Amino acid sequence: MDYQRQFKERVATLHDEGRYRIFADLKRQRGNYPVADCFRHGGHSEVAVWCSNDYLGMSQNPNVLAAMHEALDTVGAGSGGTRNISGTTHYHVELEEELADLHDKEAALLFTSAFVANDTTLSTLVDLIPGTVIFSDEKNHASMIAGIRHGKGEKRIWRHNDIGHLREQLAQYPKSTPKIIAFESVYSMDGHIAPISEICDLAKEFGAMTYLDEVHAVGMYGPRGAGVAAREGVADRIDIINGTLAKGFGVMGGYIAASRDCCDAIRSYAPGFIFTTSLTPAVAAGALTSIRHLKFSNSERERHQERATTVKARLEQCGLPVMNNPSHIVPVAVGDPVHCKAVTDALLDNHNIYVQPINYPTVPRGTERIRLTPTPLHSDAHIDHLCDALSTLWAACPVGSGRYVRIAAE
Repeated sequence: MDYQRQFKERVATLHDEGRYRIFADLKRQRGNYPVADCFRHGGHSEVAVWCSNDYLGMSQNPNVLAAMHEALDTVGAGSGGTRNISGTTHYHVELEEELADLHDKEAALLFTSAFVANDTTLSTLVDLIPGTVIFSDEKNHASMIAGIRHGKGEKRIWRHNDIGHLREQLAQYPKSTPKIIAFESVYSMDGHIAPISEICDLAKEFGAMTYLDEVHAVGMYGPRGAGVAAREGVADRIDIINGTLAKGFGVMGGYIAASRDCCDAIRSYAPGFIFTTSLTPAVAAGALTSIRHLKFSNSERERHQERATTVKARLEQCGLPVMNNPSHIVPVAVGDPVHCKAVTDALLDNHNIYVQPINYPTVPRGTERIRLTPTPLHSDAHIDHLCDALSTLWAACPVGSGRYVRIAAE
């Protein structure tokens, strides 16, 4: 077996399909977000970043940075081990207490990422409750899909945000059958928001647990940044909330918030928690400070929503194919992977705007897009520059014409 040839052929397939991923080499400028230095072609230049998940720019918050410096200077770099073996520092304890309070739950449990939290929790739940059937929205994140697969239990996929279809599937099982309805509040590629209250109604009717991924909502929605469920007054009806510290809160890590018994069971049985080195104290300290800040400060959330609304309106005025939705996500449809890559390359090379193309398998084939994420720190000048650049590209290359691909090659 020629193993290296196998690797090369698989990568060549991605090139042929126009969806080979190239990572932008960035060096963000502290205090000047969303500007970063982009290293390419043997040099570097300043670019405006328009696709970061640092939604509120909290990675630049002076109090967050000061807390991380203080923790680093106080206890050092690493945590020292897994949570079970010397890796539970006081920063971790405080952070879990803060997260439980944020979501009005009895407890919270930290993970190294929200992906790990979803994968580990969902797979472990099936082990803890034999015979569990998981009902998963068809557009759930890859981390939820992975967790459901790793649990090896029965699963049912329901059409995206389709309450009628979910009801039909739930009705096929006795009420005594253990069930989990797994879904997201904000779907990050389309910007859709789930009908949380209606899903909770079905969960109560059919005796199901609710598992809600609020990754793209924590920090940004609700009176204290607890997410969409809190904004809509139904957080108490959610059994398990999954969240991240890497997006709205601007640091890194993931967590679940749930009952004390649930968190204790996951803590005690989940390999993805038990055998993983814990978050560094500096990261935990920064996340803790960010959460405390956003619990009481609405200015970042208000500015964020205004910027997202403004960008959508401006792009629509320019005649660009914005995919309408009620959230802060701003997807612009392209529909072809090669074309999508050509547009983002041109934005970077000709306009110093960095946007990553979103291609399969992140989105279905034929729905390729660019995904813009305005932040409170994007100025009117940034928005003007973005709209002018996209208008120029769309004029030179109407979607589906393929013309710009040839122009870019020249």
